[in-house]
Amino acid sequence: MLFLIELWESVREFIATGGFVLYFVALALFLMWILMIEKYWFLTSVYPKMKRDIIARWDARTDTTSWYAHRIRDAWISEAAEILDARMITIKTLVAMCPLIGLLGTVTGMIAVFEIMAVQGTGNPRLMAAGISMATIPTMAGMVAALSGVFFSSRLDAKVKMAKAKLVDSLPHH
Repeated sequence: MLFLIELWESVREFIATGGFVLYFVALALFLMWILMIEKYWFLTSVYPKMKRDIIARWDARTDTTSWYAHRIRDAWISEAAEILDARMITIKTLVAMCPLIGLLGTVTGMIAVFEIMAVQGTGNPRLMAAGISMATIPTMAGMVAALSGVFFSSRLDAKVKMAKAKLVDSLPHH
């Protein structure tokens, strides 16, 4: 229990040092990971059932060679691709936004430094250190958040593309 309290105090101190922008980085990171976990869960547990259903409906058809059958096949593949691609743009956008939110922290931190310089002058470096911390920590946090998202969103994107290709291969023309 003491460990958790110390951990919480470390997080509070980190956020106090980095400024309010860290809350936005944390929110973007939280949303990004929730969406990635949901997409991974969809790909591993929901999509296989949907794929089996589509293949079963295709295999149950007697006509799989006519123009009309090809249009039905294309429509089913398109519907599945649309479901597979859902929220991938949002995930990629959140990954791209994390460094930008961090840069917002840089700007606000530098504004704080300039305010201190205007009021106190440049004679006290300790007063400017807090603003410099507010300028650098959110940038670092945004970059770390983006790096964690880039790797896993790329893996998810590859899985989605592979799932679409396998579905197309699973619906042969008879």
